[in-house]
Amino acid sequence: MSGQIEARLAAMGLALPPSAPSRALFLPGKITGNLLVLSGQICEWEGVPQYFGPIGAGFDIAIGQKAAQMCALNLLFSIKAVAGSLDRVSQVIRLGGFVASEPRYPDGPQIVNGASQLFIDLWGEAGRHARTAVNVASLPANALVEVEAMVELA
Repeated sequence: MSGQIEARLAAMGLALPPSAPSRALFLPGKITGNLLVLSGQICEWEGVPQYFGPIGAGFDIAIGQKAAQMCALNLLFSIKAVAGSLDRVSQVIRLGGFVASEPRYPDGPQIVNGASQLFIDLWGEAGRHARTAVNVASLPANALVEVEAMVELA
């Protein structure tokens, strides 16, 4: 069963992945009080990585933003799996984004905007969040991007 947020997602031409399998021994998310803390998700679809790093000068930022958006879709899958519905999210509190890049690559934060924009598009002002975006030497499965999140549940 889908709700308002999934309807907005569909109107954008997007859908939740059929699954978001874990690569290690951790939960997809954990609820404490009214907060849902979500484990990082890489840019994979049904367990198959789709975008790879590290990247360097001249990389197409739009491709990186698609990779970050894919991470966000996996996070949405985890929210639904743990909380039961995306409609339970009252606000997005924080995102942490990691971009696999060569040293001195300047556009990591622009790439993570792909995830941030999806949350803002889905929840409006309640989707605006605190954020960290950092470049790293490598990520699991040689992924280009990994994004973690914290949301407040109603």
